[in-house]
Amino acid sequence: MTPFDLLSLTFLLLLAWFWFDSSGAREAGVRSAREACESEALQLLDDTVSFASLKLQRNDDGQLALRRVYKFEFSDTGNNRRRGSVVLLGKRVVVVNIGLRLVTADVTLH
Repeated sequence: MTPFDLLSLTFLLLLAWFWFDSSGAREAGVRSAREACESEALQLLDDTVSFASLKLQRNDDGQLALRRVYKFEFSDTGNNRRRGSVVLLGKRVVVVNIGLRLVTADVTLH
């Protein structure tokens, strides 16, 4: 086996690992977005997330891990589309953002 063959095989194995790892992370993102929407009585639109960014970041143990951000859309009224995001560090979901919801209240501060 030549060095080029060995390098090519290593590259293909890394690519396969990255694809497999990314598909698992994406599924975790979909699951987290769905759970967040259900807990807030929101409708997850298209029942999916889309890839937004990827970078290296240190986790709580100081080890480098892949930080993935996925975007999704949801509706709070059924007639609109709002954006949310899911951030994963490695295989762990660290943030699910569905934005601030407007709450009307009759409150006086005096």
